[in-house]
Amino acid sequence: MDLGRHLRELFSLHRSVVICLTLAALAALNTVYRLPSLEPRAVEMASATAEVLVDTPRSSVHDLRQGSSEFEKMTNRAVLIGNVMASPPVLRYIGARSDVSPARIRVQPPLTPDFPRPLSGFGEDPKTRDLLRSTDQYRLNIQANPTVPILQIYAQAPNADAAATLANAAVDGLRDYLAATAKAQATPVDDVVRVESLGRAKGVVINGGIRIQLAVASFLVVFGLTAATAVLVGRVRKGWKEAAALEEAYGAAQDPA
Repeated sequence: MDLGRHLRELFSLHRSVVICLTLAALAALNTVYRLPSLEPRAVEMASATAEVLVDTPRSSVHDLRQGSSEFEKMTNRAVLIGNVMASPPVLRYIGARSDVSPARIRVQPPLTPDFPRPLSGFGEDPKTRDLLRSTDQYRLNIQANPTVPILQIYAQAPNADAAATLANAAVDGLRDYLAATAKAQATPVDDVVRVESLGRAKGVVINGGIRIQLAVASFLVVFGLTAATAVLVGRVRKGWKEAAALEEAYGAAQDPA
């Protein structure tokens, strides 16, 4: 009842309805495109997952001569390597592989029982403007399996291809860093940690249809606010005119001449 009465009151203000619809349409368009260039905004988010095995040069996976203690050592080594991945030197290799500036990559190093809260890593210092571009970022979340020397790498990017590229680049960049470090320090090949990819990552969009949802939500919110303002202004103007008419009628009654 009230909604219908308000809508009837609004649509009686023909010019105001046009203004409300125009502003709402522009707001919806600006949500998914940059005005006035009409450049598409990065509102979608995609993710990809990669796994790596941290192993000895003579693989402890199929070498029965290596006992469970070797697995425990490599599991601890995997946590160390996962934290190293969040450092600027490794991110430079990852950036080169993914063609993304290291400064744009946000990294979450692996958590452990000793450190259950995330530590601030390279590129992790939050900024207020990040809230406005949260979908237009490149993120890596590195998790260490607590029982076996395997790292799970979760990548987020604006689209599926970029997410897959970033996840794969994280593995390849880590391998490049370890190889370069071993070469610079003249580490024997038999003493270098192996980082073996367990398959290539594939990206998927995790918020499909978000463009339409954002556009519709923006349209409804802006239209509702502008419509309420238009009705309020219309009522004020109408009340103002009625008050002026009453004052004029009262003045005429007081002056019979």
